[in-house]
Amino acid sequence: MQFNTNPSGPRSIGSVMSRLLARTGYDQEQATSGLATAWEQAAPAAFRGCSQAGLVRRGVLEVFVSHSALVQEMGFHKREVIARLGELVPAEGITDIRCRLLADAGR
Repeated sequence: MQFNTNPSGPRSIGSVMSRLLARTGYDQEQATSGLATAWEQAAPAAFRGCSQAGLVRRGVLEVFVSHSALVQEMGFHKREVIARLGELVPAEGITDIRCRLLADAGR
């Protein structure tokens, strides 16, 4: 693993650590953990314990739910949840939520 691409001198420790975290995926793991925590805080009561946040792609948060009634239920709560997530994790840029069925969601 070669970090120093600049032959004129050493790199700062911050630069090296940033690249290391990105290469190992630890930065993504931390972001995912933060999103899961934010989801637990922003999710309606009916979703707690039977849903889990997935990844954010192009502003769309993928949420896994344990049964199909929750997919429909999200339609009633989507605006409030998106607004709350915008407060909790503004860097994610969440503009929409898409629910998917996953039998083990939230467990």
